[in-house]
Amino acid sequence: MPRLWDISPPVHAGSPVFPGDARYAQAWSARIGPGCPVNVATLTLSPHTGAHADAPLHYDDAGAAIGSVDLAPYIGGCRVIHAIGCGPLVQWAQLEPHLDGVPPRVLVRTYARQPTGWDPALAAFAPQALERLADLGVTLIGIDTASIDPADSKALPSHQVARRRGLRVLENLLLDDVPAGDYELIALPLKLMAADASPVRAVLRELPHPA
Repeated sequence: MPRLWDISPPVHAGSPVFPGDARYAQAWSARIGPGCPVNVATLTLSPHTGAHADAPLHYDDAGAAIGSVDLAPYIGGCRVIHAIGCGPLVQWAQLEPHLDGVPPRVLVRTYARQPTGWDPALAAFAPQALERLADLGVTLIGIDTASIDPADSKALPSHQVARRRGLRVLENLLLDDVPAGDYELIALPLKLMAADASPVRAVLRELPHPA
């Protein structure tokens, strides 16, 4: 049976969120007891909590909400590239040696171990690197930090590249134990028809070995 890597960080009350975002909270609207056969939770969270998919609406007022995007980019062949300790930006020079025969999805690991708290110095993508990935036919990019742009960026140049080039974006993936190489990605967003993002349960599946 092909091996699965769960690349979704745990979601709980201590999960880090972008400063100003709603923290995860859970309350019980029903508990098992006399007259009640079930437990039912009520959740409050930012859609950018944990591993998540950004919708075009996140960085474009005229962009599609996450419930309207095509699901095809979120399933299929992908390549995990290690750029651990890359500095503030993942540059094209750090990706280029690993792109021969690249599939349409590229995930980049920047942490040796993903921090459990908010990281204001998170690594992001250089916008020129995303432009060149799009030139190669890449349709989805992902990273193990909370954003493809620096945490203090207001212009969001890499998100704007994603907007212009039609790239789909996954952020906050947990890639600590994933070797570099090729996999099948499965990371479907929820059908939230007015939301700018959605949490995903992202997994990588081992590819079949050649006979």
